[in-house]
Amino acid sequence: MEIITEISSLRRRLQRESSIAFVPTMGGLHEGHLSLIRIAQRNAKCVVASIFVNRLQFAPTEDFDRYPRTLADDCELLKNQGTNVVFSPDEKSLYPVRQDFMLEPPPVANMLEGEFRPGFFRGVATVVLKLFNIVQPHVAIFGKKDYQQLHIMRELVRQFNLPLEIIAGETIRTSDNLALSSRNRYLSNEERIEAVRLYRVLSQIKWEIENGNRNSHALRQNAKEELDAHGWKTDYIAVLQRDTLVPAQEDDGDMVILGAARLGKTRLIDSLEVSI
Repeated sequence: MEIITEISSLRRRLQRESSIAFVPTMGGLHEGHLSLIRIAQRNAKCVVASIFVNRLQFAPTEDFDRYPRTLADDCELLKNQGTNVVFSPDEKSLYPVRQDFMLEPPPVANMLEGEFRPGFFRGVATVVLKLFNIVQPHVAIFGKKDYQQLHIMRELVRQFNLPLEIIAGETIRTSDNLALSSRNRYLSNEERIEAVRLYRVLSQIKWEIENGNRNSHALRQNAKEELDAHGWKTDYIAVLQRDTLVPAQEDDGDMVILGAARLGKTRLIDSLEVSI
């Protein structure tokens, strides 16, 4: 496995590759990321993973400075998984001058995560487009846990006519169904036990919908009340059309349930697909 930090060096290395799969990450890797690497390996001969904590997607009050930075451990995990290339630039390499050109995402980016993290998807879309331009992959893999991000990446590729395919990876969970996340390491022991409640309330909504309950307002309110009653601060619970991320209607067949809430100082998100 090669670890490359400079854009010019990465481009020279990838010139000889005819089939490239790309997994962009911010590090703090876990089995969820490695599952995306395995998907990449099934779809291309050369797998490139990036590790870069992108300042543009963090608000001043968020956890940019304390976000997990575990480069040596991350590279060891990627090496053991058989990754071909790790691209780990510093800020000066990726942003040699102030990034005045910013990619403005569509209105769907202003709801849910975008409402509670203003500018988040602007920063994500800008850095991902830069990385796509640098790596020139044929496929890129994103996880379903960050479902709104996955949707926006698909739209970015479609609307800019980029010559690559976005592939979705299933959410990887612990044995008690907590979605794996780099931020899980922020949780105290007591919070870690409680954290699975977010999955449980989303699962209850899924069960209710599958059994004929289409009152999404009541389902969302019940979920929020349960979380809030156990010390969470709920940002949103949403039941949406899967392909468009607009609010689901009673006759929709393919939906996705999204949730985000804070437990102590840790903000957790999760998603569940549902089809009827």
